[in-house]
Amino acid sequence: MAGRVQPRQLAFALPHAESFTRDDFLEGPANAAGLALIDRWPDWPNRVMFLLGPEGSGKSHLAAIWAEQSGARSTSAHTLTATEVPGALATGALVIEDLKASDIDERALFHLLNLAREEGAFVLMTARALPTEVELRDLRSRLRAVPAVELLPPDDQLFRALIVKFCADRQLAVDETVVSYLTTRLERSYAAPRQAVQLLDTEALRLGRPVTRALAAELLRSNA
Repeated sequence: MAGRVQPRQLAFALPHAESFTRDDFLEGPANAAGLALIDRWPDWPNRVMFLLGPEGSGKSHLAAIWAEQSGARSTSAHTLTATEVPGALATGALVIEDLKASDIDERALFHLLNLAREEGAFVLMTARALPTEVELRDLRSRLRAVPAVELLPPDDQLFRALIVKFCADRQLAVDETVVSYLTTRLERSYAAPRQAVQLLDTEALRLGRPVTRALAAELLRSNA
């Protein structure tokens, strides 16, 4: 009699809500300049500021903290249209998330920056890098004049803290051996620990195994 094939356990990707409060923001030398910018508001060097940093570096978290302090509305750069500009600045403060030169209505953004200057509104724009490939010359000039604060790659302490936080967000019970293993073997970026913890959570659920150093080693080898 042939052996029965064990059914593959499915792992459902359930949403894991992240808190964007000030208390949940992980501070370190890498993001100190960004946090200082938020804390010194409204005493900014310019009413329009750039907050730059790689994926997962905390730009949205810092923007959310500032929005809570300032009463700012938030919009995605790629959804901004000229008709929405007056309403977007209604509270006198606005967050524009994920600005990319290839994915914006340039005239709408130029109109917004002009109106913000006229009304004395504050604008915080987040981006991975300064948008240099802008076709509208006046907008290109305006963006070049905006001061920028940059979030740097995570140092050792912050990197370890990110792993612990992402595990806590998913209510994963891990010991020091798992954290140390991931700390020394993951790519030193903000995105890598989030992706690794998500993979560990999914596979531990599917396999019905606890999250251990052995499981982490298996998954990192198979995904190398």
